[in-house]
Amino acid sequence: MTAKATPLCLIVVPCFNEGSRLPVTRFTDFLRKVEGINFLFVNDGSRDNTLAVLETIRSGREDRVQILDMPQNAGKAEAVRAGLLKAIEQGYGTYVGFWDADLSTPLEVIPDFVALLNGSDRLQMVFGSRVRLLGRHVARRAGRHYLGRVFASFASLTLRLPIYDTQCGAKLFRATPELASILKKAFLSRWVFDVEILARYIAFYQGGASYLRESIYEFPLPSWYDVAGSKVRPGDFFKGGIDLLRIYRTYLARGDNRRFNAPITVTPATTGER
Repeated sequence: MTAKATPLCLIVVPCFNEGSRLPVTRFTDFLRKVEGINFLFVNDGSRDNTLAVLETIRSGREDRVQILDMPQNAGKAEAVRAGLLKAIEQGYGTYVGFWDADLSTPLEVIPDFVALLNGSDRLQMVFGSRVRLLGRHVARRAGRHYLGRVFASFASLTLRLPIYDTQCGAKLFRATPELASILKKAFLSRWVFDVEILARYIAFYQGGASYLRESIYEFPLPSWYDVAGSKVRPGDFFKGGIDLLRIYRTYLARGDNRRFNAPITVTPATTGER
């Protein structure tokens, strides 16, 4: 996979107190081996040495790695939103996406996502899906797996969309004005913003969930591992249920899409760019 053969892709990696968990070598090895895929790390007000570790990854790779330094912790949703908007508005890639910093989803899957979008003009987004199948290595703690399946079922019902896994932290989108418009306002939810993105798409297209059925490809991941130190707690699944209700009432119950059709204007966060 080369930069000439593949449109430039930028992956946003949200980081909060990840200094001891960031797999630096895996990032640097990937950057050395794979062209055409760059990274924007968003330091979400970390209180440890995360920023110093990110500078290590960036050192000598300034053309491939950027850092967006947010002085105060705003949550994963806002970190992802800020990074994606920066990528779209400054034209960093034909495709933009986000990836969990612990690399529970391997970086080596990103070219597969890119290939799917390259191969079909119809597709607008590719989502990783943690499906336990023979020949694949998907390992989740039992409690999180079953709570996740319950949440995913409710999310699918809320969206009226047969999606299997809304919460996998590996997603890639076409960088379009529509996506920028959908991201221009802060999310209601800190944790289930993935569902909120889809709800905003449905509202944008005036309740057209059928559009998303043709625009999303769920890619069964060849491997995924629960990495120790996750900030998601069992109680967050119940908070997510409350957020689902808020998302439904805000974007889906009224079918009001006017909020997304205004001109695209973004208020920049107070950040430091490196």
